[in-house]
This record gives sequence, structure tokens and C-alpha cells, in this order.
Amino acid sequence: MTLDLHERITVDKAQCGGRACIRHLRIRVCDILSLLAAGESHEQILIDYPFLEKNDIYAALAYAADLMEKTTVA
Repeated sequence: MTLDLHERITVDKAQCGGRACIRHLRIRVCDILSLLAAGESHEQILIDYPFLEKNDIYAALAYAADLMEKTTVA
């Protein structure tokens, strides 16, 4: 993940149960991923959540890819 995208992901134990969020906002990485998995387009997500930026979506995807790279399945 590039440094710019990495900086968009924040983890704070006092916010959202310590789950990874976008830029200290109360929208979790898993929320973005769930929307994409449900078929929402990037454009629709940005309309529905006007405080998000296009790179926030890319950061969520990059964060998930990084986690999968570190995960093994038996």
C-alpha cells in the first residue's frame, strides 16, 4: 500500500471498537468493503457518503489486500 493510502487508515481503541476506520471518521474499512461486495459503485458510495474521497475507497481495498497477504488459510 502506498504511504498516502496507508495514512488514510486509522485505528483508535476509543473509536468503532478499535476497528480500522477511514481518516478517523466513524466509517470502518469493513463498511466500505461490504458496500463494494454488495455491488455499490465507487461513484454511488461517494454520493451516499459525501465526506469520503475516492482515495478512501482505494485505501480500504489496499488495506484488505495487505491483510490477506499476511493471512494463511489451513
